[in-house]
Amino acid sequence: MHNIKFWFSRGSCSLATHTLLYESGLPFTSIETSVQKQETQSASFSRINPKQRVPVLSFDDAVITETPAIAFAISQWVPKKGLLGVSELDKVRVLEWMCWLSGEVHGQAFGGLFRPQRFTEEPDHHESIQIKAKQRVADAFKAIESQSGKAFAVGKSLTIVDPYLLVFFNWGNEIGFNMKDEYPVYTDFSHRIAAHPSVIKALED
Repeated sequence: MHNIKFWFSRGSCSLATHTLLYESGLPFTSIETSVQKQETQSASFSRINPKQRVPVLSFDDAVITETPAIAFAISQWVPKKGLLGVSELDKVRVLEWMCWLSGEVHGQAFGGLFRPQRFTEEPDHHESIQIKAKQRVADAFKAIESQSGKAFAVGKSLTIVDPYLLVFFNWGNEIGFNMKDEYPVYTDFSHRIAAHPSVIKALED
């Protein structure tokens, strides 16, 4: 059995892989590392992950970063759980979702909105970057709304896609989107996922 440790921050994207760990049933040690308190910028955490970001997963002497990679690692330990999809097509769909969610929705849309300084050296340009980024978030939500009518995003059981979508739903509410009225299907989906036992455990950790 691997000695698994998991670094997370409340309210961050680490909720997705945190949920997956609980769904796996594997024993692990969780270590809260607050982004809001800048604990990810500390020297001690930087030695663990020089990128200074969560989530981070370690097992034995290996350190894994990035949500898709961490999800892949967890899924390999419990292949019968189907955490990255069950059928061949499901696995492709999960990968498709994760490429888009991690690259476009998280990195570009929310990245531009939350941290415009990553996209320009000119502070005067921050506002225009954020305006465009918020439109990209809205476009992403429209796309998610059109694909959220089932109990789970892919297949018939929980995959990494579901709690990752919940992260963005929560962020949408936090930044002032009227999620309930503008995206009712996405809202219903997110409420179902939020009630999943593994999500509840991750939120209570």
